[in-house]
Amino acid sequence: MNTNKVVLLRHGESEFNKMNLFCGWHDSPLSEKGLEYASKIAVAGLRKHKMEFDLIYTSLLLRAHQTVDVIANGMNYSNLPVRCHWRLNERHYGNLTGYNKREMADKFGEEQIQIWRRSYDVLPPKIVPENPFYCKIRNNPKFKNIPEDIFPDTESLKEVIARVLPLWECDIMKEVLKGSRVLVVAHGTVVRALIKHIDGIGEKEITELNIPNSVPCVFEYDLKTCKRVNKMQYLADEEYVKKEQEKVAKIGDYTTGKMI
Repeated sequence: MNTNKVVLLRHGESEFNKMNLFCGWHDSPLSEKGLEYASKIAVAGLRKHKMEFDLIYTSLLLRAHQTVDVIANGMNYSNLPVRCHWRLNERHYGNLTGYNKREMADKFGEEQIQIWRRSYDVLPPKIVPENPFYCKIRNNPKFKNIPEDIFPDTESLKEVIARVLPLWECDIMKEVLKGSRVLVVAHGTVVRALIKHIDGIGEKEITELNIPNSVPCVFEYDLKTCKRVNKMQYLADEEYVKKEQEKVAKIGDYTTGKMI
């Protein structure tokens, strides 16, 4: 059987992850741990399993680009093509952007926050101009080519799937099925969206899927039938993956206590 693999990867820990803040389209950089684990976990896993790539896809956001840079350096890629697209941006968390998750749980209740975080089609409140990150997001020059009529003010997983799938099906999978070895470096909700699509996960079941930072997820396709073969494989220690998934699932604590 002639097959090819595609790898999905959530970026390393960002500064907003570290401080337990809703991030979304805010352009947060990686934390020191995020930079370290992009090498210690992502690069190590890819090298251990002898993964090689012809092409990388990523979002427009800095934390994804920094992760790409760590991987490119760690795997000695000097001229590997990198395609950047807004459709791979993280989910827009609306007016939750910039707020501590624990504080929001105290204000709205843990159940409501988890619905906003993990449900399939429930939208968080739209971001408003009074939000300190509204102008930063709206005026980010990286987003200047996104049409105004589709520039989001909030998104659920359902909306993320709708914007990611055209790029996945019409561009990324075309490369994979013609034999290009592709790495997609994106974000937690984007990876969840793609896994839901690839594995046909139900709307209820997808609420239980949590994506750890820096852990490569491998999918294999039969190039003749264009069908997926074998199960998804995490390229990291099983116990580490489980621990990180449990961490992502939780609302977290008052790491900062305030919007920054």
